Amino acid sequence: MNLTISGHHLEVTPALREYVLTKLDRVTRHFDQVVDVTVLLTVEKLKEKERRQKAEVTLHVKGRDIFVEQSAEDLYAAIDQLMDKLDRQVMRHKDRVQDHHHATAKRLGAEVS
Repeated sequence: MNLTISGHHLEVTPALREYVLTKLDRVTRHFDQVVDVTVLLTVEKLKEKERRQKAEVTLHVKGRDIFVEQSAEDLYAAIDQLMDKLDRQVMRHKDRVQDHHHATAKRLGAEVS
């Protein structure tokens, strides 16, 4: 898995990097076919009162790219909410990819006879 963590208008500290890695651990535990992850952390300076922290993730899995973004006043809160969204989308993708065609009991009984 290739991982890129970058910052726009902020420096990615080792603490931020470690926090993102621990949060991404939950996503990769649910779905292990992750090829590439790109994380972009941004500070938007709109006005002095309205400083907004934004986190974006592009997750490349087999067959699809998943993009999620979230903004909040605190960067750690934005990362938390982002990982929740990403986890839901990854689980939905995993559910779609899995084969849900099970043989029915009627067909199983007919094959045994």
